[in-house]
Amino acid sequence: MAAEESIVDATDFPVKRPRENDENGLSASTLTADAPAANGISSVIPGWFSEISPMWPGEAHSLKVEKVLFQEKSDYQNVMVFQSSTYGKVLVLDGVIQLTERDECAYQEMITHLPLCSIPDPKKVLVIGGGDGGVLREVARHSSVEKIDICEIDKMVVDDPRVTLHVGDGVAFLKAVPEGTYDAIIVDSSDPIGPAQELFEKPFFESVARALRPGGVVCTQAESIWLHMHIIEDIVANCRQIFKGSVNYAWTTVPTYPSGMIGFMLCSTEGPAVDFKHPVNLIDENDQNSARPPKFYNSELHTAAFCLPSFAKRAIGSKAN
Repeated sequence: MAAEESIVDATDFPVKRPRENDENGLSASTLTADAPAANGISSVIPGWFSEISPMWPGEAHSLKVEKVLFQEKSDYQNVMVFQSSTYGKVLVLDGVIQLTERDECAYQEMITHLPLCSIPDPKKVLVIGGGDGGVLREVARHSSVEKIDICEIDKMVVDDPRVTLHVGDGVAFLKAVPEGTYDAIIVDSSDPIGPAQELFEKPFFESVARALRPGGVVCTQAESIWLHMHIIEDIVANCRQIFKGSVNYAWTTVPTYPSGMIGFMLCSTEGPAVDFKHPVNLIDENDQNSARPPKFYNSELHTAAFCLPSFAKRAIGSKAN
């Protein structure tokens, strides 16, 4: 279907709903399928995709659509893939951009290498979410890794002898994991609303800490300092209570994410000390023999990712270490 011919009604792709009212006083229950796009429904109109959500009220981001390649409702979410004119293929879940070919490296590489380059020789890694396969691709770059478990609620196919795919709920999966199983856990979650809400709450972080070996590390998606500082402060406060090693907030730039950036929470359990700001397990950033050397990540960016602007340092800096 050509871009000029593709018209997807706004009600076909409702965005994830917030837990509280937006600035216009509209609650989650008010944002029904009949609500106009301005009230928080992402949409595709001839030639353009516009991402609109009460999670970022008063602003929207639009990409020019060359062609809608796929659209279908799975058991859990609305899935759409389109070819954009400037960012390549774009994956959209429930009306929210998850990744694009052009800038996915800034997210996938950083959420993976910030934790895995901070500990020597990680061997067992769990990925929660990450159904698009980008985090798996980056974890597999580490030759020390012997086993990768991925728990994804929406079924996918992964072809790597080191990978074991578990289709199901990540919260339930972690509760059944033996204590001290993993060297690292990477939580590639969507926003803290709907099915992903539990992945940002204290009981989940407690399960993560229990599943990590002493000195093990976790890295989880932790929202934007420009949009969700109150959420970040809650995450930091919970993590400081649970993780007795290091607790740090880092961030990276992703042009197609709301506000153009996204943050990560990095924590370690009590045991061998972890200094997240100074990588000890370096990957070769200029390996010409690699089929795909890192496009975004390098050791300088690793350290710089933990530098916070003054307003963020005042809000969360004293709560992290």
